[in-house]
Amino acid sequence: QVQLVESGGGLVQAGGSLRLSCAASGRTFRSYAMGWFRQAPGKEREFVAGISWNGRRTFYPDSVKGRFTISRDNANNTVYLRMNRMTLEDTAVYSCAAEHWGIGNADSRQYTYWGQGTQVTISS
Repeated sequence: QVQLVESGGGLVQAGGSLRLSCAASGRTFRSYAMGWFRQAPGKEREFVAGISWNGRRTFYPDSVKGRFTISRDNANNTVYLRMNRMTLEDTAVYSCAAEHWGIGNADSRQYTYWGQGTQVTISS
């Protein structure tokens, strides 16, 4: 069982930056690939970043590539999402998810555990 708790969301002006954190419970965090997904009102959930269990592979969709960076700190059971040059289209609830021995790709069906999410709002 893995419990995930996101933090770091808030209100940011367009062009600004934000770093989200996802803290995981349990001693097996290092065996889980981690992903970040977001969902805006009226839209489907969208994959924004993933990192393999060993941190060697990362994945991003074109919509955030070059602006978002995912990283993990296995010693502290935490995965981060750094978001730069944010736009109004980045407004959404951001959730982290865990996939046992996974690679962290975009397929949400592969993820077993999900956090509750944190709201990110971009203002013009």
